[in-house]
Amino acid sequence: MIQRDGALTSLWQGNTAPYIVENRPDKNIVYDVIIVGGGITGISTALLLQEAGKQCLVLEAAEIGYGTTGGTTAHLNTLLDVPYYVIAKNFGEENAAHVAEAAAAALRLIKDNVQRFDIDCGFTEADAYLFAQDEEQEKELEKIRDTSAKAGLDIIYVDGTPVPVPYTKAVRVKGQAKFSPLEYVHGIAKAFEAAGGVIAQNCKVINTSRENTLKVETNAGVFSAVDLIYATHIPPGINLLHLRCAPYRSYAMAVTLQDDAYPEELSYDMYDPYHYYRTQVVKGEKYLIVGGEDHKTGMEANTEKCLQRLESHVRKYFPVKEIAYKWSSQYFEPADGLPYIGYLPGAEDHIFVATGYGGNGMTYSSVAALLLKQIILQEKPALEKLFDPNRIKPIAGFTNFVTHNTDVIKEFFGKLFSGEEITQLAELAPGEGKLVEYHDRKIALYKNEEGRLYALNPNCAHMKCDVKWNQAERSWDCPCHGARYNYDGKVMTGPADSDLEGLVLS
Repeated sequence: MIQRDGALTSLWQGNTAPYIVENRPDKNIVYDVIIVGGGITGISTALLLQEAGKQCLVLEAAEIGYGTTGGTTAHLNTLLDVPYYVIAKNFGEENAAHVAEAAAAALRLIKDNVQRFDIDCGFTEADAYLFAQDEEQEKELEKIRDTSAKAGLDIIYVDGTPVPVPYTKAVRVKGQAKFSPLEYVHGIAKAFEAAGGVIAQNCKVINTSRENTLKVETNAGVFSAVDLIYATHIPPGINLLHLRCAPYRSYAMAVTLQDDAYPEELSYDMYDPYHYYRTQVVKGEKYLIVGGEDHKTGMEANTEKCLQRLESHVRKYFPVKEIAYKWSSQYFEPADGLPYIGYLPGAEDHIFVATGYGGNGMTYSSVAALLLKQIILQEKPALEKLFDPNRIKPIAGFTNFVTHNTDVIKEFFGKLFSGEEITQLAELAPGEGKLVEYHDRKIALYKNEEGRLYALNPNCAHMKCDVKWNQAERSWDCPCHGARYNYDGKVMTGPADSDLEGLVLS
């Protein structure tokens, strides 16, 4: 089993061994490209660039697939979460068609990689079904059908769906797919290393600077590169993109069924948040994967209730034999409906980013890989302007910069506090965390199963928002920009890159 950014274990992470690196990094050479982040975006991009003749190094702070790649439900779509009528409204009908073409090219890249490298990841082409359950949803469905067809999707009305959920109208879309994401990413990582690429796991980036080349300071030393790509789901430091990408959490579970009637296609209802359904065979066992109950990160008081509601929904329509896995994962919604892929706003010319995938990270990761490869090879891709992160208009007075927040203010929280008084104040159950008031200040407290108390400054190390407790994943989550910390304050996912300040209890 590999690590993940939370207490719960996903289907993929519970059935995948840690990736074993073959090649070792060399601090004495200048890499053509350093990719920060070992998820599907980072490894996909690294493979394309390595095969194009660039010498690439991937730096991963934990293990390959540690973050959202290991927590996805792994739908491969050209039927996107942001409807094509919204994309057409914001960017024009021609660009909506370009987005559909880019999504289709992304799926072809994944299929081609599976075949070329003989990756046993359960990749299967599948149809997708979107169904309405009332009159208002039927009107929305009609708009989606019309504009999706104009964008180039093979979409028609049908009389049935694969799932036993009541509906009034439904459409079917051809040309979708599904797979086991970690098996795929491990497969292309092996191909990347076989092509001469280098991966460093447990290698956390601390800072970047420029001398004659880009210098990337890590906990394993300093590496040099011509170009740098942040494939970290959201870039570190403070950047305009953090004000244009809203963090959300989505919940999922993998269940076995008593009747063995597993739906083979992809299905989606139209509620907001919507539910999504599919089946995957993992190590010879079939699992129904159902997701939903999305909310903004840090804005749900009881995250365990989200999983309870999802389980209730699953049991309502399916004869559940066992809830084998349940977990949650994070994604970032872009402000205008499309990801930000290209030059990082406010940074030097040789620094790139890919972020804001919404709920279609498995598709947009390969869109980003294809586009970033073309940009770095100076092929002047037609889609560069459409996905350009610099399409954002800067806000007056906001400084764009990428720097690492090591100078966290420690006015009050460097002092000693009465452990007895705080313990009495908290009244925490084992395994519970919450914010408490102490002498007109807030303290983030967690009590582990053995009764040990962890006290933290709740100010997020990124931009000083107060973190919120996520009971399901046993983590402190920032509702402002999506940084997440372990129960003991250790940073798990960016954009923060330093820990919460610990409190010393006397």
